[in-house]
Amino acid sequence: MSLFDTTAVPESDDWEAWLAYADLLTQEGDLRGEAIRQEHHREHGDADPSRLTAAYAEVERQLGLDGLREDGSWQFTWSRGFIDEACFRLAKDTQPQRRNLVERLLTDHPHTTTIDLADPEQWESALIDTLLAHPATHRLRTLELHLTDYHHSGEHSAISLASRQRPRLERMYYGYDFTYLCEPSETSAGKVINPEDHMCTGVVSAEAGETLWRSLPALRTLELDGGFLFNDFEHETLTQLRMRGYTFTRSMFPSATPNLVSLEVDVRENVHGVHILNDVLDELTPQRFPKLRNLDLGNADFDPEEATDFLILANSPLLSQLEHLRIQDLVIEEEYCEDEPLDVLMELAPKFAHLNSFLADEIYIEDTAANDGSYIEAGAEEVKRLLPRFNLSQRSTADAVDVS
Repeated sequence: MSLFDTTAVPESDDWEAWLAYADLLTQEGDLRGEAIRQEHHREHGDADPSRLTAAYAEVERQLGLDGLREDGSWQFTWSRGFIDEACFRLAKDTQPQRRNLVERLLTDHPHTTTIDLADPEQWESALIDTLLAHPATHRLRTLELHLTDYHHSGEHSAISLASRQRPRLERMYYGYDFTYLCEPSETSAGKVINPEDHMCTGVVSAEAGETLWRSLPALRTLELDGGFLFNDFEHETLTQLRMRGYTFTRSMFPSATPNLVSLEVDVRENVHGVHILNDVLDELTPQRFPKLRNLDLGNADFDPEEATDFLILANSPLLSQLEHLRIQDLVIEEEYCEDEPLDVLMELAPKFAHLNSFLADEIYIEDTAANDGSYIEAGAEEVKRLLPRFNLSQRSTADAVDVS
């Protein structure tokens, strides 16, 4: 395993250099050498694919990673002697025999964190740490971590990931499954995790989070699912971010992502029936997101405080730099504006005219003339005539008006 971290690892994709590296591995008794040669044969169309599969199966046995493959929680692929893509989701079928596997892994492999074998809820951490702490993941390009016992594995996986630099990791998913924000989760042992226990500190501590992001210099695309995962997020190279839930403890949005181009926010009511107030949209400023061009709030269900989402965005200094915008509802109500709602729509239309696309799932303009609390929907002629000024389309509704 000493050859994993040496300068002999080629920096380019040139096969001549990789074949020389394969010869070096073979001389040292490392079975990855033969696997790399089989991979070269496959790319040039002169090899049986089953031979490559068999070669990497032998590599996994030599490295002590075959138990992870058999457990089924990890799915991963190899490329040029290193793990290239990996996805983790705790397998239920192999839970009964997992203790023996974890005991062997803790004995045979170095670990970056302390794991209690007597606690079944920490076995997930052992599986994750074994692979991520292994030098075979140095060239990891894509990673998905779908956590179950995240009250342990959240912090542990962050530490494992940060245990070495990941110069090629460009795409990552991190989080846990949930329906409503703040709803309790069931652990692998049938117990309960209350995510609100992490509301102040985060699932991942501030120190571990900061170290993690520094170890991922090539990260471009990030998906986060869950509540209160991290204290904050700062990253220089990230260009795409998808957030489902109130993922940070410090604020709704990350504090420093200067190269972020696309932001998608999916946040609904929490398990208590409470929505996040839409004043958090004021955090979206050009100073904080200077390169943001695509903003997707189509799955963001905020409660209005002093104005609807649409009115806040219309007056946001960020709007002028956006190219694509999606909101859940275009709603203008007399309660939130000084003038007639239809007049407000006419006044604000020019602010959105520069957008290449503007989508809204529902469009409602309060009909004050009716004096009965009714709304002019998107199909009404008065609104339909104005929508082209926004370059706006209504999305996924039975009476959708497409004027893009």
